[in-house]
Amino acid sequence: MTSILTNSRERTRFLRFAVVGMIGAVIDFGVANLLVYVFFAPLVIAGTISFISAILSNFFWNRYWTYPDSRSKPIAQQLIQFAVVNGLGLTIRIPILRGLEPVFYHLFSRLPFSLPVFSPDVLAKNFTLAVPVLIVMFWNFFVNRYWTYSDVE
Repeated sequence: MTSILTNSRERTRFLRFAVVGMIGAVIDFGVANLLVYVFFAPLVIAGTISFISAILSNFFWNRYWTYPDSRSKPIAQQLIQFAVVNGLGLTIRIPILRGLEPVFYHLFSRLPFSLPVFSPDVLAKNFTLAVPVLIVMFWNFFVNRYWTYSDVE
């Protein structure tokens, strides 16, 4: 395994993966907030749908920008591998969403101020979503790098 700390190509890949992840996070948070606050979906359902939306965006960005030299595997095979890795990431994400939302809500409901945009509910849901996004990003990078994109030197 080549380290992202010692190999400039791997560092570049990780930085590109992180940029793609930021794009995915915007999609993830945007879709989740739309579903929760416009369509009144529960956070776990909204977070699952938003996660799938982000996965599809991330797959295509990673395939064509982060790992453009990954072409020996058929796109369908890579998409399935990417989806499996991210599906396992979802199993990391859901318990965190379920467990942290009440904790953050309790924390933010005790703040001495409240603004519509920064209500305890909005803060709790978005902070809850941020925690698994960061955790799953590292899981996804390393597993995808060494399994999905294993054909890259």
